[in-house]
Amino acid sequence: MQIKLNIVVGAVAALVSGAAMSQDLVVKIGHVGPTSGAIAHLGKDNELGARLAIEELNAKGVTIGGKKAKFELLAEDDAGDPKQGTAAAQKLVDSKVNGVIGHLNSGTSIPASKVYSDAGIPQISPSATNPKFTRNGYKTTFRVVADDVHLGGTLGKYSVTTLKGKSIAVIDDRTAYGQGVADEFEKGVKAAGGKVVGREFTNDKATDFTAILTSLKGKKPDVVFFGGMDAVAGPMLRQMKQLGIEAKFMGGDGICSGELPKLAAGTMGDGQVVCAEAGGVEGEAKKSMEDFKTKFKGKFNVEVQIYAPYVYDAVNVMVAAMVKAGSAEPAKYLPVLAKTSGYKGVTGTIAFDDKGDIKNGALTLYTYKGGAREQIAVVR
Repeated sequence: MQIKLNIVVGAVAALVSGAAMSQDLVVKIGHVGPTSGAIAHLGKDNELGARLAIEELNAKGVTIGGKKAKFELLAEDDAGDPKQGTAAAQKLVDSKVNGVIGHLNSGTSIPASKVYSDAGIPQISPSATNPKFTRNGYKTTFRVVADDVHLGGTLGKYSVTTLKGKSIAVIDDRTAYGQGVADEFEKGVKAAGGKVVGREFTNDKATDFTAILTSLKGKKPDVVFFGGMDAVAGPMLRQMKQLGIEAKFMGGDGICSGELPKLAAGTMGDGQVVCAEAGGVEGEAKKSMEDFKTKFKGKFNVEVQIYAPYVYDAVNVMVAAMVKAGSAEPAKYLPVLAKTSGYKGVTGTIAFDDKGDIKNGALTLYTYKGGAREQIAVVR
């Protein structure tokens, strides 16, 4: 009899436990970035930002619509390739994710945005800056950084008014990001009364720039702007040094990483490089960013490269919308996400406009001294 009773008690306990477990709400968050290839260090940085946010949310015991949420990260590698990006996006859609953070590059984020839009799944990019990303009319598309119109234009103006550039050369890598930011830089130079003496292009896999740099050397540039990523900018800086081109070197957020001095192999002069990162913190917000960087280093034993804090904020903004909506279903929390305003993140205050762009997006200008990145100023 006792044995039967034990079996019954055990069965009831199992039923109760199963019922409790079924009350947990599983929320799948997708993340896509280039975790292989030349800029894998940036893709991994982004992914770790997502992992940190997910771990903290699970530790907090967040409830959505009265149910305890269990967050799962579904991470995909797009290798910075548009075709692989859309394939990764479709894989996440098929996995029925509740939302997506990514992609890192504009060239992958833009085609992937249609896949997410067709499925009605919200997408927040932490780092895609090409203006086209939010110009397709998709209600599911958001970003937490300023775009290239702002970034490129600000750098173009800075090259003329502050760096006193008289003859400015422009190179881009022909990606959606690189060409886009270079175009906006050129417009900014001209608007400030500056002169562009040459425009050249390469690609995002190139390692030899002798021909284009030799061509530009004859035009005696005092500023060279490169639209592209740090993996290409580093070797370009080395070859500029070899050719005796002593111009200031400028670029957008793609080159503005902790890895750049290493990639340039010690050829960067102090103050030679000026770059801008979309985003930036001032005043009291500086402490939250420094605290984040300390926590990130303690957790993963690596320094923040560029965008991990923006990924971290993007995950938390998305989940905050789910909590407020009382649902993790995309159709239910999407309208709440779109109305995000006054969210205090580690990267600053987040609010979206009607296109899904961040309102009043900041830019941070940096240079490098002694192989370390130094902040010049935050501009809006």
